[in-house]
Amino acid sequence: MSVTTELREACPKHMEYGPCGGVDFDGSCEVGAFRCVFLDLPTVRWKGGGEGPDENSPTAPRHGASAMRDLLATRQVVVADFPGRALDRASLEECVDALAGRVDAVLAGDSGRSRVQFSPAYRAHLIQQRGLPVWTGLNCRDRNRVALEGELAGLAEVGVAAVHCVTGDHTLTGDRPDAKPVFDLDSTRVAALARRAGHLVSVGESPTTPPHDRRAARLAEKVRAGAEICFVNHAGGAEPVRRFIAESRDAGAAPGFIACVPMVVDHGSAALLRSFTTLVLPEGFLDGILASSDPRRAGIDAALVLSERLLELDGVVGVNLSGGAADGHEREFAEALAEVADRLQLGAPGASAASPKLTP
Repeated sequence: MSVTTELREACPKHMEYGPCGGVDFDGSCEVGAFRCVFLDLPTVRWKGGGEGPDENSPTAPRHGASAMRDLLATRQVVVADFPGRALDRASLEECVDALAGRVDAVLAGDSGRSRVQFSPAYRAHLIQQRGLPVWTGLNCRDRNRVALEGELAGLAEVGVAAVHCVTGDHTLTGDRPDAKPVFDLDSTRVAALARRAGHLVSVGESPTTPPHDRRAARLAEKVRAGAEICFVNHAGGAEPVRRFIAESRDAGAAPGFIACVPMVVDHGSAALLRSFTTLVLPEGFLDGILASSDPRRAGIDAALVLSERLLELDGVVGVNLSGGAADGHEREFAEALAEVADRLQLGAPGASAASPKLTP
């Protein structure tokens, strides 16, 4: 039995290119009190092969991907987490109407609070038909490789701006522990599938999650597989993001970086943000907002200040306004996201140009 096969059998997510972002600060797996099997091994190198019908014949870039690449070549962007309820079309439409024309795209992934939801392609269709570009999230938890290929084909037909490839949370951590986890592939292998399907591909990386000293090297392998953008998960402020970008470049990876900015406007959105795995925020960030007489205003101001600092960093091509709404407050949260984007004015004349320029 090969080392790769042994790792896949030992990892609850059957990953080949681990570790995922679900490693706790003490090195334990998100699923149980045991050490992540990848922490004591060298970074798994991208070998290629086996993903898609013909890896040597990638599909021409889709129109959604081409449009987003063109925009990224012109200026920095604002991507907002999409707060609409998972199976509520009316909520989805309300949030779209609040955000359309104000953010450059929404990161519409599978809801962390509801395992049963609209399929990625259908959700993207509903959002984009109302005029809002979708940067769709696609996870491996619920889909085997055939289902993933089908979703990628559907997303290409819809014309999404980009596909964000994640391994996904284990089913034991959500509201449906009775569902069998799939994990036929992992984020690195899906990134290769998505790139060959003609998509602009992004992945996530967590600089503060063990193994800290090899997160940049792992990103380099995702880039070799096909990723062009890296969402840098909450890392505690601008300086940790700057260091991670430098480490990634030293490791041979120079994608565009989109830095996550925490969005908190009330106690409900703060509670949701705290549920994120290995969350690291700037010191006093949450306390300062929640202690304010007007948490909504304080949260918007804090997100604006941090966004501006992150956008000054070399290599940052945009920010991701990250978080979610308290139940029943999705529309209000969408309005707060839109207000931050309005105040950043990245689409205004003279806005900062993105760096580096992406190439298909």
